[in-house]
Amino acid sequence: MSDDTWTSERMPDLSGDTVVVTGANSGLGFAATREFARKGAHVVMACRSADRGEDARADLEASVPAASLSVVECDLGDRSSIRAFAEKFRDRHDGLDVLCNNAGVMAIPYRETADGIERQFGVNHLGHFALTGYLLHSLRDADGQSRIVTQSSGLHERGEIDVERVRRQAQQDGPPEDYDQWAAYGRSKLANVLFAYELDRRLDATGDDVVSVACHPGYAATNLQTRGAEMSGSTVKLWIQKTANRLLAQSADDGALPMLYAATADDVQGGEYVGPGGFMNMRGAPERQRSSELSYDRDLAAELWAASEELTGVTYDLERPASTS
Repeated sequence: MSDDTWTSERMPDLSGDTVVVTGANSGLGFAATREFARKGAHVVMACRSADRGEDARADLEASVPAASLSVVECDLGDRSSIRAFAEKFRDRHDGLDVLCNNAGVMAIPYRETADGIERQFGVNHLGHFALTGYLLHSLRDADGQSRIVTQSSGLHERGEIDVERVRRQAQQDGPPEDYDQWAAYGRSKLANVLFAYELDRRLDATGDDVVSVACHPGYAATNLQTRGAEMSGSTVKLWIQKTANRLLAQSADDGALPMLYAATADDVQGGEYVGPGGFMNMRGAPERQRSSELSYDRDLAAELWAASEELTGVTYDLERPASTS
């Protein structure tokens, strides 16, 4: 059940902790960064645009004068940028206490990453898979337990993944004839949950004091929903989305609560899924929930893991647990 009294005010003191938030310059990432900073953490803002990141940093410092923030460019659609971010992070920090895999794109027209991957899958899943792999040693070097929080979506429940098809599409130019931007989004969000759970199983098998948790924000009003309509040039779709955001969505501040809860609450365990517990799980206080049945398919998760290593070139020093029961 949800705890209706849980707000960011109940987060513990985070003085001395280091947190990385991807997509920290807007929406959920901006809201979460503010609360982490308010509680004393140093937050590394991983942003695709350093200029937008610096603008966001100035806004955050105006509202939280004592905030400890740094902006480092990180384009999750470009492996070289992800690797450069991780190298800079390791040079500047001894350990990492929380990694929030938050950034994403939603239902955009077909685009490819710099590495030739369908952009929603490439950014939402593969980019974070690579980033987490590069930062794993920093997470292990943190004092005490560290956490990896991967942002999914309730729409992961509509997602399906054919791993071999993902491999084939990575090698072809242009969109498949049956490309559907919403199906692609659901696929990427299912991949987020499969990854979060498989990562936690592998971490648990090693005995590392690092846990992996998945979360979703419900329906939160951010620019994520309008980007696809803007890119497609549809004024009708843009109007519909803006109207839905205004009438139905909760705020970005409220949408960030499941991520903040997953990152800091004492009662959160590895391999859990956190989301808002109110109307249709679209709003309300955070609670531990159950994701789709497909997200618990360990064989599918292992297949996706192997394909993700191939497509990113990032290999984890983690073995698959022997038992798949």
